[in-house]
Amino acid sequence: MKHETILPVNGHAETVAQSQKVHEPDAPTAAGEDKPYDPVLADLVRQMLVRLGEDPTREGLVRTPQRVARAMGFLTSGYHISLDEVVNDAIFQDDGEEMVLVRDIEFYSLCEHHMLPFFGKVHIAYVPNGKIIGLSKLARIADLYARRLQVQERLTNQIADALEQVLAPRGVAVVAEAVHFCMMMRGVQKQHSATLTRAMRGVFKSDAQLRREFMDAVGQRQG
Repeated sequence: MKHETILPVNGHAETVAQSQKVHEPDAPTAAGEDKPYDPVLADLVRQMLVRLGEDPTREGLVRTPQRVARAMGFLTSGYHISLDEVVNDAIFQDDGEEMVLVRDIEFYSLCEHHMLPFFGKVHIAYVPNGKIIGLSKLARIADLYARRLQVQERLTNQIADALEQVLAPRGVAVVAEAVHFCMMMRGVQKQHSATLTRAMRGVFKSDAQLRREFMDAVGQRQG
């Protein structure tokens, strides 16, 4: 494996692995540390620690680059799976015409602007048009798009787009509520703010009564 030497910062010399091969650890020492990680990403984390003025060889940080690489691999795993793989043929013929709603689906994501977390819950509903989807797939679709660098507005619309693509329903409604660490830990530092986004498609957009029923059901009563 080739290495590129990085100039020392605060007395610590660093190297960057020039291989994309996923590293398989030999002897895990804690839960989760037996999972593979990207060694290039781990080396970049090590460089960041040095740039921040830390010593990546001290006891508390020795395994931090690998841990961060594993964590980022999981938190951005949505880039590496397709909608078809998530749905996995869990589409069924059905004559139902009433709203199907799964609410309070927890999600966790990373803001693409500062790579800080935002998290909350999403409510997903659709009105069938001859087909229904396994209920757990609604949560998995939310995770598919949440586990990427995101903005909440896009996340909400991507979930709605995905349901339209796989079901062609009469309507789709998605509401997401989240708190953003980029507004809490830095910047304006507002600890009690929350962001609400929504996407209404088909009959949820054209039928005010149905839209009201959905919003009431998820606790977003309209005046």
